[in-house]
Amino acid sequence: MTGRAPWASRPDASRGRLHKEQNETERGPRDAFQRDRDRIIHSISFRRLRGKTQVFLAPDGDHFRVRLTHSLEVAQIGRTIARTLGLNEDLTEALCLAHDIGHPPFGHAGEDALKAALREQGGFDHNGHTLRVLSEVDSPYPRWRGLNLTWETLEGLAKHNGPVRHPGWALREADAGFPLELSQWSSLEAQVAAIADDIAYDNHDIDDGLRAGLLTLDQILAVPVVAAGWDEVRRRFPDLETGRLVGELIRGQIGRMVNDLIAETRRRVRAADVQSAAEVREAGQCLAGFSEEMRLAERDLKRFMYANLYHHPVQLAAAQAAHGIVAGLFSAYRDDPRRLPEGWAERLPPEEPWRSRHIADFIAGMTDLYAIARYRELVGPIDLPDGF
Repeated sequence: MTGRAPWASRPDASRGRLHKEQNETERGPRDAFQRDRDRIIHSISFRRLRGKTQVFLAPDGDHFRVRLTHSLEVAQIGRTIARTLGLNEDLTEALCLAHDIGHPPFGHAGEDALKAALREQGGFDHNGHTLRVLSEVDSPYPRWRGLNLTWETLEGLAKHNGPVRHPGWALREADAGFPLELSQWSSLEAQVAAIADDIAYDNHDIDDGLRAGLLTLDQILAVPVVAAGWDEVRRRFPDLETGRLVGELIRGQIGRMVNDLIAETRRRVRAADVQSAAEVREAGQCLAGFSEEMRLAERDLKRFMYANLYHHPVQLAAAQAAHGIVAGLFSAYRDDPRRLPEGWAERLPPEEPWRSRHIADFIAGMTDLYAIARYRELVGPIDLPDGF
């Protein structure tokens, strides 16, 4: 497939931005989706991803992935798939880069703590918070709040995992301000971005787990899809030591998943006979995905990773400590909002639920190490597992 496919998203056919902008060409010859990507890259919230958990909380090793490096790896995979399928690479890249911006410090442990803290105020979820950050919280422009991204980028971030039947309050607020058709499927670019995320963390988390010593090669070879890949690597490089082959195992597995996704997505697009981006949304099904064989293999790999890495005793101990840090910070700021930094304290809403949500906005933007430092300053000492 060469050139842009008819079902690709087109920047010249974008539904536009919530706030109309003037003189866009003053800042270079970029189309709407290129501008979205660049706004995300230059945003404060994107830069903070360098200090946020991917697998390991506040890792003390320079070679472990964090949210920033993970997002860059997702973007690399997403761009490759989009280019091969004739989709819009810039929109795909923007979605890949921004998909984790709503994560609080400490990943899912921090998210669980904020969800509990906001139980009476509507809860918290990182996907909805991504829309909130990009539409409200991160505000570098003088005439409007947020980054003023295009409808297609906001829609893709809201629905990259499929139609949203029961949106949380943050996503409802974003949708009310700029309706995103939450009940429909998203663009193919967004569907590709979602699976690029899966491909990246399925494989790179193996690499980090082995590096950390929480996984062993013998363990992961119990997963059939990994064992098949390892057999192929050993066949190609029979004389090299094991340590030099792990990277090749990961690269090969990513390649097989990407090739399977491309072939299966082409098949689904042909079967659905879609001819435009609008018809992709109206198809009533996900058009980007793995074959059934790869879907089952990838599901087995995820089960293994949850049982052996994400729920490893070391990880659970770290998550418990992280939960306590975020919960303690929320209580400290709620009980004495004067402890919020300048700017955040002045903008504190007087009434609930917005008062608590404002505090959660501040905490969710923290990096791991900043949260630890503020906890020690405001609450007191805390014993942290090795690795912090």
